[in-house]
Amino acid sequence: MSSSPPPITDGLASAEPVFNPIEWAQPERRAAFASWLTHIAAQHGLQPETVRIASADASFRRYFRIDGASSSFVIMDAPPDKENCQPFVQVAALMQQAGLLAPRVLAWDEALGFMLLDDLGHQTMMDVIQPEQAQANLGLYLRALDALQAWQSISQPQTLPAYDEALLARELSLFPDWYLKQHRGLSLSVDQQHMLDTTFKTILQRNLAAPKVYVHRDFMPRNLMMPRYASEPRLGVLDFQDAVYGPITYDIASLMRDAFLSWDEEFVLEVTIRYWERIRKTGMIDFEGWSQDFGEFWRAVEWMGLQRHLKVAGIFARLTLRDGKPKYLADAPRFITYIRATASRYVELKPLLRFIDQVEGLESGINLAYPRLGTQGRA
Repeated sequence: MSSSPPPITDGLASAEPVFNPIEWAQPERRAAFASWLTHIAAQHGLQPETVRIASADASFRRYFRIDGASSSFVIMDAPPDKENCQPFVQVAALMQQAGLLAPRVLAWDEALGFMLLDDLGHQTMMDVIQPEQAQANLGLYLRALDALQAWQSISQPQTLPAYDEALLARELSLFPDWYLKQHRGLSLSVDQQHMLDTTFKTILQRNLAAPKVYVHRDFMPRNLMMPRYASEPRLGVLDFQDAVYGPITYDIASLMRDAFLSWDEEFVLEVTIRYWERIRKTGMIDFEGWSQDFGEFWRAVEWMGLQRHLKVAGIFARLTLRDGKPKYLADAPRFITYIRATASRYVELKPLLRFIDQVEGLESGINLAYPRLGTQGRA
């Protein structure tokens, strides 16, 4: 490793050489950013000549990194005609209230869509996961559960948008609209449409019945950060602007049925059981025997996960076909596998399984046995 970092020059200036130059589609937005940055630089001890690209996400947001006198900061570039930053600001405040390691909003120009944030570092939980050794990652996942439980512990109704039937239904519609019709080029028959309508209605009914908490909605290793200092036990939490008030089963399903890596059933169950053991003591899942019977809770997690898998398959197709981001659709087979695994275990979902097998050109009758579930947790 080099003993000194590469030279950093002004991402705004036109002089060469330039390190990670920032490209602007509109000169006027470039000028607005330069003016905003100059205005806040002195107050926060920023060094404008060090601004550089940090990352971009699946939306229209992108992120820059900039150095200060003793630390670095992150700048969010979120064009206001494409991104509403108000939810981000609201949820960031809630996460601070919950004691989570989440970026604080240090400066925000709402009209321009520029925001200065704490820098939680470069390394995500995903970066340090050992995908070939599930048990080696247990400690990381327990820290993720710490963050999840803290987030859910401050839940209050009517604070965040409701994860209601209308929103869940809109999300499910992404699967036929984008994955089936746009990606697979499929025109649904009357019978196929009826089957999907019936299946989706059942999925909605199951998931809407679950107890409600704050839902991050994309709680997974790519959005969890390794702390910058060894003395910090908390994982950082990012990408929370779409948080809602909805089923308690959602975020644990998102964590363990990841968009970008897959775990064997044993490890998924172990972490989920540990989560269940924690929340059953809080009273949050005193519902239809969930707190006494892990099997009942697990089945609810699977139904919630199914909704997410169908949604994400549609989103990944849309990101590729509409937004020109093909890397996402490359992970769609992972979600088809998740969908098939869950559908194979419930009689109400067998028509969906047969349909997916037909669409994907796969053999029916896959043997994905239902895991043995006891009612007792770990000691």
